[in-house]
Amino acid sequence: MRGRTFALSQKELQRVSVISSCAKGEMACTRAAALLSLSVRQVKRLKKRLREQGEAALAHANRGRPSPRRLSARVRQSVIRLARTTYAGFNDHHLCEKLCEVEGFSLSRETLRRLLRQAGLGSPRQRRAPAHRQRRVRSAREGELLQLDGSPHDWLEGRGPRLTALGMQDDATGKILAAQLFPSETALGYLSLLRQLLRRHGTPLAFYGDHSGIFVRNHDFWTVEEELAGKRQPTQFGRALEQLGIPFIAARSPQAKGRVERLWGVLQDRLTSELRLAQACDLESANVVLRLFLADYNRRFARRPREMQSAWRPAPENLDRICCFVHERVVSNDNIVQWEGQRFQIPQQGQRFSFAGAKVHVYQALNGRVSLFYRDTRLQHTLASPG
Repeated sequence: MRGRTFALSQKELQRVSVISSCAKGEMACTRAAALLSLSVRQVKRLKKRLREQGEAALAHANRGRPSPRRLSARVRQSVIRLARTTYAGFNDHHLCEKLCEVEGFSLSRETLRRLLRQAGLGSPRQRRAPAHRQRRVRSAREGELLQLDGSPHDWLEGRGPRLTALGMQDDATGKILAAQLFPSETALGYLSLLRQLLRRHGTPLAFYGDHSGIFVRNHDFWTVEEELAGKRQPTQFGRALEQLGIPFIAARSPQAKGRVERLWGVLQDRLTSELRLAQACDLESANVVLRLFLADYNRRFARRPREMQSAWRPAPENLDRICCFVHERVVSNDNIVQWEGQRFQIPQQGQRFSFAGAKVHVYQALNGRVSLFYRDTRLQHTLASPG
């Protein structure tokens, strides 16, 4: 090997320096073995190789040879084919999970990343330039603070109607506690999610959201009744929270509720890919995929809270009178209640002969069923004919 040129790494150059000193008698073999983390016998072999073949003989013997742990050409081609067809549009981490769990491959995310970049496949997610921010400390207990928000997006990528995802995320653990796809962002959707949450988990201590008109009254108009009472009436969702004793914190910017905003970024990437993989093309099938996705998301990304004691409170039993729409009406002289173009006749009740002039509440359940209440008493009623 003498007379030829070899490029040695820093580790190999250190080995040459130590073995050369050992060969010249400037360093004992035991000392050289300790410095190189080798046995004394191996140091003696390297000294002999240095004398006979020169410094290039101390280079690694596998130089220029393919690694025995390298993926075979067949596996590499299969991975590239799946990345371009079945799992097109999946990000690197998500794709690696699918290849290992569904397709049965065994490879790391970094290996997959190098393989995709060599094949000219870039990540579908564009990374923003890093900015210095100070993250808000998470809540200590599960159920202490829930963030809720909606995300209108082309979740079906043109295969069906444009939908809006509504979700509630626990601040302490990052779990998605309730989420569903709806045609649009409405109070009906949030009340449906609230009902699911109360039935499955209980009552949280606080909600954190934006200044949407579904949550808070964000205009300056006051009715005459509100001016006389000196208090504005809440929205339907706000009224439900008041009945539950849950305060609502309205964020002043999207960045303030960054945790749930980042959640939508993840779902617009991962959930969209899962919907594409399942060929979901309507609202019903998309929600089926979403329910399976939520369990997998919480298993992968949920974290332990700082305090294991839960902050959930028991949910009340009368959810039908909380998670609904409530409207106040005055009964006419002929015991008729008019609401949304309908006329409800109140017959003579056992506790009161006539309800003319009384204020009653119209309760519209989430399924559209209507009930009339006078204070805490449910009133019998029939649908009166128009005219």
